Amino acid sequence: MQISRYRIKLSRLKHIFISHLHGDHYLGLVGLLSTLHLRNRVEDLYIFGPAGLSDIITVHLRYAEMVLGYQIHFKSLDSGNSEVLVDNDSIYISSIPLDHRIPCTGFLFREKIKYHRLKKSNKLKNLTLEEIHTLKSGRNVMGPDETIKYSVNEYTEPPRKARAYAYCSDTRYNEDIIPYIKSVDLLYHESTFLGDLEQRAYETYHSTARQAASIALKAKVEKLILGHFSIRYKELYPLLSEAIDVFPNSHLAVEGQQISIDH
Repeated sequence: MQISRYRIKLSRLKHIFISHLHGDHYLGLVGLLSTLHLRNRVEDLYIFGPAGLSDIITVHLRYAEMVLGYQIHFKSLDSGNSEVLVDNDSIYISSIPLDHRIPCTGFLFREKIKYHRLKKSNKLKNLTLEEIHTLKSGRNVMGPDETIKYSVNEYTEPPRKARAYAYCSDTRYNEDIIPYIKSVDLLYHESTFLGDLEQRAYETYHSTARQAASIALKAKVEKLILGHFSIRYKELYPLLSEAIDVFPNSHLAVEGQQISIDH
């Protein structure tokens, strides 16, 4: 429903990451898989989640007597260790061990270094595809006499910054995650409670807004997004205010809002 509401193409969905098996984090998954089937999906889908998730989905599909028209590839996560999950030409995705009541995993999405950008110039029409590829790779095009034929500085702009986003769902305050999220452009960190309920947060394996901000500060991230708020808070500004006192570049996770990450 949310994918439809925000006009995201289902065909763009390649990988699904499930942090843990509390209902608010996975119960909509079977409905989504069914919708993909009804939309005649044939492309393989990759699902990453805790051990047991594949059994849950299999049971649902078995008793619904549904045979999906596409292949699902399950990858069970090791919540105690970080591991590489996706490594392709454009992005590197790894897991982040979190401290929750049941096995729980965060995820780090890091873009790979991008190509140099060609400057707009009539001279480009004289270049071969191989020469263009060489320039975009950040190398000069050399002539037969080993002199520079086309200079990378003359024909290209530096590549845009490779960005990084860390998603840390349900977790206690845990400084062990700092090395994994160091200097990321955007950090999502749960902030279930205000600081006066810090003991309650500890007992329920959650964090306060102040603790989330402290993690952001110590990890030297660029921007912090707070989320996973307790339903006891009808007004969320106090959570934001508490975080800003520690880490000024803090923001609330608002449904449907887009958060930009500068290049």
